[in-house]
Amino acid sequence: MGNNVMLYLDDIQHTNPELLQKFISLCDAQRRIEGVWNGRTRTYDLRGKKFCVVMAGNPYTESGEKFKIPDMLANRADTYNLGDILGGHQEAFKDSYIENALTSNPALARVAARSHADALACLKIALTGSREGIEFEANQSPEDINDCVAVMEKLLRVREVILRVNQEYIRSAAMEDAYRTEPPFKLQGSYRNMNKIAEKVQPLMTDAEVDALIADHYRGESQTLSQAAEANLLKWREINGLLDEPAAARWDEIKRTFGRNLLTGGAGESDPVARITGQMSAFTVGLEKIERAVASPTLSDLTIERLQKIIEGLRAVPVNVEIKVQPVEKESAEELPVSIDSRVQQPSADFTDSAEKKGVRKKGRG
Repeated sequence: MGNNVMLYLDDIQHTNPELLQKFISLCDAQRRIEGVWNGRTRTYDLRGKKFCVVMAGNPYTESGEKFKIPDMLANRADTYNLGDILGGHQEAFKDSYIENALTSNPALARVAARSHADALACLKIALTGSREGIEFEANQSPEDINDCVAVMEKLLRVREVILRVNQEYIRSAAMEDAYRTEPPFKLQGSYRNMNKIAEKVQPLMTDAEVDALIADHYRGESQTLSQAAEANLLKWREINGLLDEPAAARWDEIKRTFGRNLLTGGAGESDPVARITGQMSAFTVGLEKIERAVASPTLSDLTIERLQKIIEGLRAVPVNVEIKVQPVEKESAEELPVSIDSRVQQPSADFTDSAEKKGVRKKGRG
């Protein structure tokens, strides 16, 4: 095999771990892999050649189970989460959603087929709302440009939802099951989702129609999950600010049930020991909440404001403080070797007036 070769494996969550283990020797110092050529097995030695292996996949399998890469392979790899690794390049990552959807929408494809740069120019117009300084390379018709810009504006709205879903998907997948307070979020914000929505976007759609299109897409996506379809759809509505009162109540109920099941280890109602253990655990959690509430009482903003006014008033009152310290003979080892006498008194009005006059007089002299 020649140099400058990249071996790319996609959707590895659908593969068997035994297949991935065959790449361990290729990814360590041996740089070798077993293969078959013309019906005969042979060993490929790639030491000294520019060769890399790239694997891409999702944290969950199609059945909803968590996907795990073999440890010996994971230890030899640099692992990245798409969307998390692009520090300083977030805008480029956002634009990649639009660029990958150029061929999915007819209005975008017509412009991109003549010039990819013209499609990016339409994206810039949609972002800024201005055509000043924009020049097109190809001979594009005004109708095609207007349709492309209109679709771009709709896709920017879609992209914001996709990005929120992607961030929540990454956050949820990175969390340990023992620390969860709600069911894992398995809806994705991938390029595939963006393309499937983009192909249905029309230039004359309103914002409400675009929102309905996005909601319909993710409603269908949730139905493909083997379990927790309702919980995932409710979480999607929550992160997009679409929860109404009945849906919010149902979502709270699901989270409470999830927490109870987490305490019992998922044993369910058929195990009496698990039920008792779960009740005791719930009782302990309740006591901890009461302890935190009692240990750290909070004051309302109104109470804090009143206290601040009282403190400011006390600071404004002039007070004379006199402390006398005199040495004395100790009669026992526990007594102090000094006598401390302190007096705190508020001066009379005459003293206050004279002090203020002196202060004013000194200030005037300065």
